[in-house]
Amino acid sequence: MTSEIKVNTIKKNDGSSITIGETGDTVTIPAGNIAVDGKILISAQDTTRNYLQSKIVAGTNISVTLNGSGSNESITFNATGETKPTISSISPTVITNDATNVTINGANYVSVPIVEAINSTGAITAANSITFNSSSQLVANFTLATDGTYFIRIENNDGNAVRSGSALLTVSDVPAWTTAAGSLGTFAAGSNVGTITIAATDATSFAITSGALPGGLSLNTGVGSATITGTESGATSATTYNFTVTATDAQGQTAARAFSIAISVGQQNSLRFA
Repeated sequence: MTSEIKVNTIKKNDGSSITIGETGDTVTIPAGNIAVDGKILISAQDTTRNYLQSKIVAGTNISVTLNGSGSNESITFNATGETKPTISSISPTVITNDATNVTINGANYVSVPIVEAINSTGAITAANSITFNSSSQLVANFTLATDGTYFIRIENNDGNAVRSGSALLTVSDVPAWTTAAGSLGTFAAGSNVGTITIAATDATSFAITSGALPGGLSLNTGVGSATITGTESGATSATTYNFTVTATDAQGQTAARAFSIAISVGQQNSLRFA
């Protein structure tokens, strides 16, 4: 039988040590037996054993009993072995197809690991670059040409690796405006502007984020497009109203565009642009 772990020095409650070497090394123990759950691992009759008779999970503490000199004494058996990296979170969770830095938080990172993004199709893309901030944080720069969701995989130099349990990263295009920026038309004071349509692909909502529409007009949000409707009210002199509309997609990405509407006084005809 061969050992499945490497074991370092173990200590009794009084601080004294029992030295156990790595696989294949000689085991040196005091008189008595070391047992786990009643099963003897090392006995006083065989003090030069080259392996242990039971698997101990790496990184755990196991209560063992040293039976010697008529007394039982509790000690801690510390097993050492593989230490795998972990992933707890990433930021941002949504990026575009452009090269973007993604901060990865977790534990047990060793400078400098391999970091990959794995598409739901199984396609693997290695990070352009990796910055090792600490054993608990990395910054990976990704350029991912295909929209979709991605798992994150990290592999340390010793081969220990982790893949996120879910697709943590989403790659999505920002909304793309199809309505040109600038003037949406000139309208007479007090007139009904009809329906002015503005559009952006992939947008699920629209909102005015700076400036304001002429009095009496309102923005009606929609999917892919929005409309401005109403009858102007309140203008007593020729005025140009400047405002910014921000389009937002399903992933929370935004694209803003500046527009204007002019109101004329004393002019009955209107000119509109869609």
